[in-house]
Amino acid sequence: MSSRACLIARRAFIACAVTAAVTVTAAAQSTSSANIPSSSGQRPGRADPAFSQPSLAAGVDYTVPSPDEIQIVLDRIREYFVRSTPYRIIDTATGQPIADFTTPVKTAAVDMRTGEFNDWNYSIGVSLAGMLAVTDATGNTAFQDYTIRNFDFIADHVDYFRRQAKAFGPQRGGWGRLMDMKELDDCGAIGAALIKAYARKPDPRYRALIDEVASFISNRMSRMPDGTIARTRPWPVAIWVDDFYMSIPFLAQMGRLTGERKYYDDAARQVIQMSARLFDREKALYDHSWFGDMEPDPKFFWGRGAGWALMATAELLSVLPDDHRDRAAVLDIYRRAAQGVVAVQGSTGLWHQLLDRPDSYLETSASAMFTFALARGVNRGWLPPSYAPAAQAGWRAVEQRVRADGTIEGICVGTTAAADAVYYYSRPTDLAAPQGYGATLMAGAEVLTMVKRFDIQRANNTFYYRPKK
Repeated sequence: MSSRACLIARRAFIACAVTAAVTVTAAAQSTSSANIPSSSGQRPGRADPAFSQPSLAAGVDYTVPSPDEIQIVLDRIREYFVRSTPYRIIDTATGQPIADFTTPVKTAAVDMRTGEFNDWNYSIGVSLAGMLAVTDATGNTAFQDYTIRNFDFIADHVDYFRRQAKAFGPQRGGWGRLMDMKELDDCGAIGAALIKAYARKPDPRYRALIDEVASFISNRMSRMPDGTIARTRPWPVAIWVDDFYMSIPFLAQMGRLTGERKYYDDAARQVIQMSARLFDREKALYDHSWFGDMEPDPKFFWGRGAGWALMATAELLSVLPDDHRDRAAVLDIYRRAAQGVVAVQGSTGLWHQLLDRPDSYLETSASAMFTFALARGVNRGWLPPSYAPAAQAGWRAVEQRVRADGTIEGICVGTTAAADAVYYYSRPTDLAAPQGYGATLMAGAEVLTMVKRFDIQRANNTFYYRPKK
């Protein structure tokens, strides 16, 4: 074939490839649910009708969400959880349900073929707490019912898996994290959700599990000499910003449950002492990790990590007594972190995977966490109402990532403490990543409360939240 013929053939091939790509893209977009765009093709944004000549980036909704609009999104997520949760113990060797719980079987496990909805872990704990938050905000008990049913399922079968662990060692599918607690991921977040559920259903089986978690965090979790909670990986002394949420909400809820000041004291100490090592005062952002004896420490301002910190601090402030000696210090840390987060919010209302690097992707779980924490601060008076529009914009962006089937796009998968930026840039997102679902429920509940609590004025093409008189 001549060079000219080759060139013509090559152009024809490229044209066909482009046409095929456009066809595939159009087909993908046409199968997307109405008004629920895929992350690859956002629909045009909406502006408030009262605004004159609004300037909108693609996909940005600069409008106030109504309570009904928020409720619809939250219902989608709950329905996804309900239809995905089997409440079944199976023999993993055969795939068949186990009906006889007299003698433990090594291959018995919670059925998690549709996801980890019945597992005992931190991400499901946040989702169960989120369900309770929605009931508190809306009065719809269907969300609370889901949480109670999950904890009842655990309470009903925990003795069987204890006997299994005794006979064969803790098995991953048999709530291995509960059977053999080694770090905060194994118990803190789900323990906090369990205390919240116990306030609604004071089941003594719940209380026994709560006390196990309390004993581990207070007495067996590794700590530095000053009492700061620290992991022993990837180095012998490592503080992870994740552990704000894996410890502080539980300690705060234990203080509320028992009335014992020692739990409040420990929770506040963790905020103050972890922040001393992880909070960059110049950027007003949280570093993901701090490694002992490694100065200077590399800093990476990972979105979800900072989200864990701000969300946990907001949860502590929600129950910490007004007269607690450390309340002012905790509140100051919260306000500084909130200011830093608002400063790096992206143009669509979402936040980036690496908060100070706009070329990193827009990530959903961090965005939901910041939205919750900012809205909670406005609602409780810790932040001025001028922070409300950032939370409003955050929710409008997050809700676009909730698909019609209740799954959520753009959630980063599990992420360890790393020492290079490329790792964070390269972490994939996954519809099955559970780390953002609970935060989205909590964000929706708190923003719904916010838009009902304030009079919202529209002027100069923006919004002003005024406390209702």
